[in-house]
Amino acid sequence: MEVEGMEDEGPSSQSELPHSEDLQSVQQESLHLDGSAPVENVYVDKKAVDKLTEGFLTHYLPDLQNSKRALQELTQNQLVLLDTLDQEVTKFRECNALLDLNSLFTEAKVYHNKLVNIRKEMIMLHEKTTKLKKRALKLQQQKQKEALEKEQQREKELERERQLNAKPAKRT
Repeated sequence: MEVEGMEDEGPSSQSELPHSEDLQSVQQESLHLDGSAPVENVYVDKKAVDKLTEGFLTHYLPDLQNSKRALQELTQNQLVLLDTLDQEVTKFRECNALLDLNSLFTEAKVYHNKLVNIRKEMIMLHEKTTKLKKRALKLQQQKQKEALEKEQQREKELERERQLNAKPAKRT
């Protein structure tokens, strides 16, 4: 392990006991390791831990910060793409609405043509019924005229028959 190399770095001696906090963290770390092999308790100097932490942070922190910036930029770009996609979806919905509107106008035109045809048929039927009424009136007038003529003819015949009937002579 690297424990031997760390002893040279600091003014620590083996006689110094580690702090209770260090002991607890080391024990917790040993519990998290694979349970198949027994782990020895290792005592580490606090200064060594601080230096290792500082070195770790100086080595990895710039990359992590760059990654964070890149992730923020990607998130921002993703938001822009989502807004653009939302706008495109809205445009497609409007296009579909226009298609529906166009089909409604086409359907309205078809029904308008049907109404125009029905109106023409009604005008034609009205003209035919007017002609039929006039014809019926003429026929009725003609029948009345014929009936009147027959009645007059019959009256003439009755009058003629009365006149032809013998008249008794008057005695004077």
